[in-house]
This record gives sequence, structure tokens and C-alpha cells, in this order.
Amino acid sequence: MSIFLRRSLRSRLLSSNNFKLFLTNYFDSSQTINHRRHFSDNLFHSVCFRSTSFLTENHCYGYGYSHRQHHQSTCRRFFASEAAATAAQRSTSDGLTVEGILANNWNILDDNESDWKSHVSAVAQSIHLIKRRLQWKKLKVRLDMLSVQLNKADLWDDPVHAGNISREHGTLMGKVKEVNALEQELLEHIDMIKLARDENDSELESESLKALRDMRKNAKEKELEALLAGEQDSCSCFIEVQAGAGGTESMDWAAMVMQMYKSWAHRRGYNVTVIDEMPGEIAGIKRATIKVDGEFAFGYAKAEVGVHRLVRISPFDSNKRRHTSFAAVAVIPILGDGSSRVQINESDLRIERFRSGGPGGQHANTTESAIRIIHIPTGITATCQNERSQHQNKASAMAVLKSRLDQLEMARQAQMNSQHTQSLTDITWGSQIRSYVLHPYRMVKDLRTNYEVSDPDSVLEGDIDGFILSYLSATLDKEDSDA
Repeated sequence: MSIFLRRSLRSRLLSSNNFKLFLTNYFDSSQTINHRRHFSDNLFHSVCFRSTSFLTENHCYGYGYSHRQHHQSTCRRFFASEAAATAAQRSTSDGLTVEGILANNWNILDDNESDWKSHVSAVAQSIHLIKRRLQWKKLKVRLDMLSVQLNKADLWDDPVHAGNISREHGTLMGKVKEVNALEQELLEHIDMIKLARDENDSELESESLKALRDMRKNAKEKELEALLAGEQDSCSCFIEVQAGAGGTESMDWAAMVMQMYKSWAHRRGYNVTVIDEMPGEIAGIKRATIKVDGEFAFGYAKAEVGVHRLVRISPFDSNKRRHTSFAAVAVIPILGDGSSRVQINESDLRIERFRSGGPGGQHANTTESAIRIIHIPTGITATCQNERSQHQNKASAMAVLKSRLDQLEMARQAQMNSQHTQSLTDITWGSQIRSYVLHPYRMVKDLRTNYEVSDPDSVLEGDIDGFILSYLSATLDKEDSDA
């Protein structure tokens, strides 16, 4: 936080009637001026730097333990009341709110322009979009319901349920606080600019304008994060690719699709692990599964679920004819142990051991290190043969099986609630989501959003963020219109 903003906050705190009343109630006549000054300086430091060290580190010198506990408790109550007051009335010193900024319809210019109203309007638009993407009213209602449940005396009689409620409440509360903080920061910058102009302080005006530019960029990033507000969006995931009808052509296309996702994951800084891969007889893969580790991996990758269609001159056809190939993509979230929806009984599993196929060393192809696990009640199967150890393959296969069963349970619950989870789109050959045309023209087009690019090579090298973001935005817009 800048020195100018800290100065403003300090002056605003000094003029606060709540603060004056707080000081009157806090100090008694026996306390010295030095005690008061020391307390006030540390309180100002806590406010201006948004620090809680003053409240948590027994920072009131010269008092006994019980006095310090009382002081800290009083401070917490003061800050809680101030936070509630701030949440109730977020506006500038002259009463301007974010809604008022939107109503003014100030022109939005480029980032490098020096018109402060343009930057303010851009940030306000971003805040409005973030709220819409978070389904703000529904989120607040849900938060209130969770707060009521958290206050029940018998909540922790069921620790698992209580933990889920607590985690969801913490997640939603974090989103609310983040948006409220964004609004408050914007209004404070407006106050700073108006103060700078009133006092002809060019240095303060310049710094406040720079802070607004930075905030505008930050708000744009928050817009993207708001696209990923689903319960499982922050999870890592498994990406599975399976070749469709078409023999070697489709197997080669499946390998190209899997390589595209590996490149995309590496671009985003995610860790990629090959879990299972069944090579084709001549080229490509029949199917493959990779694990993508990283924050929001599932939130982004879920936009890729469906069938991908390729049109090209076949490199395997001596007559150079045009061929159409298909590959199906599934994306499965990896839930944490505390978030898993299913319990797997060992008696429900059939474990088969076999020798790994495809290229490998002497150990990989001469021992039965590959594992296939079948969940008997559902018939769901998970296979892993890429690790050298049978134990490692079993652990990886169990992780895949657990995620698939979690996904099945989520689909069942969604169907019961008449909801549709976009990440669980049925993988059928009629649900083509994207066409990659390499001949007679070159284009990649998403059939759900009509988003298209004319450079297929960059797309196949992993540049698919444009498709993902356009789909996520279109999905939220559709949900808003349906609501």
C-alpha cells in the first residue's frame, strides 16, 4: 500500500466517530499519555498495513497477560464492527458507489490513457462481471445458509459433514471478501484522486493514477478467475483420450490430441504424468490417460470434454485422399481425500495383473507389473502400465478408479437435482465439439461457441486458451439467461 493511501486511511480513522468512541471507552484516566500514544501508533500500523500482528502478538507493552487479552478482544470487536460498517456502506467520501459509476457510463479508453474516469469505469465493469459470473445473489444466499448451519450446536456430531460445510463456507466467504475488497480499493483510489486535485498534489495524483492502471489489470485477471467458481474447478484432473472409428487414422489423431493437451498443460505450468497408454498397431494410440497437476486444471480442461474431429489428407493413404478422424476426450476431477463422495470396498474390486505392452525395457515387458482394476458393482475399469513397479501401477489405477466413481456419483446427484454439469457431457460420437480442418482450407472451429482460428498448427501445439475461455464465458452467459 502506498504512503499516500496509508496517510489517507490514518486520517479517516482519526475522524471516525466509531474510533473516537472506542478510544473513550478503552482508556481510563489512570493510563498515561505514553500508553495511549503507543497503543494508537500500533493500532494505526495495524490498519494501514492490514496487519493483525498487533492483535495476535501481545503487542501492548507494559500490561499484564489478562490486560493484554482484554485489549486484544476489544480490538477484535472494534475491527469486526468497522468491517461490518464498511460492508454495509461502501462508497466514496461524496457518496459515489460502484453502481453509481456504472450508471454514469463513463467512456472506457485504452490502458495507457491518463483519464482516471476511464480506468474507474473499466474496473467497475470488471467488478460487475465478476459478480455476475459468481452468481452473486445466489452466493450470498448460500453463504447465509451455511452460516446458520455453522452456528448449530450439534454440527460437529458429524465431523465429515461439518468439515464439508466449514470448507464451503470458507471458500464462499473468501470470494465475498475478495470482491468487497476490490470495491473498497476502487473507491479509495477515487477519493485519493479527488483529494490530490483539491490540494493540487501532482505526485499523489500520478501515483493514484498508476495504482488505478495496475488495479485495472488485476481486475481483468480476477474476471478470468471468476469463470472457475465451480466446486471442483480448483482441482487437478485426469485427461483421457480415446481413438474413434477409423483405424490407424483415428489412432494417430488421438495421439495428436493427447500431445496438444500435454503442450497446453506445460504452457500453463502444470505437471503432467502419463498414467496409462495403449499404443496403436501401426501409429498413434488407442487410448491414453494423463494426470494434470495444478490449480484450476480441471476448471480449464473441463471445456474440452467431447468429440474432436479432424479433416486432412491422410499420411497413411497412398492415394492422398481426404479422411475424417475422431477422438473422444474425457476430463475427470481429482478430489482430495476429504472431498471424495464414494467409499470403495476391497470386496467390490477385481484386480488383474498382466505384462505391459508397447515399448519398454526388459523389466517392463517380462514381469506382470501392469494393473487393471474392475469395480464389480459398476463395471468401471482403470488400468495403469506405465510405472515400473506393480505397486506404483496399482496406486495410480486406484486413483483413476476413485476419480471415475466420484464423477459417476456427481452425475447421479446432478441428474437427481435436474442440474447439468458441463464437465460431464456424454462422450458420444454425435457430440462433436470442435472441428480441426487441415484440407482444403485451414481452420479450427468450436461448434458450441463458433469461436475459430485460422492457424491450426498453433492450436495443435497447445494454444487452446482462447477456445477454453470462450466456452466458459458462453456457458455462464447461458446460465444467466436461463435464470
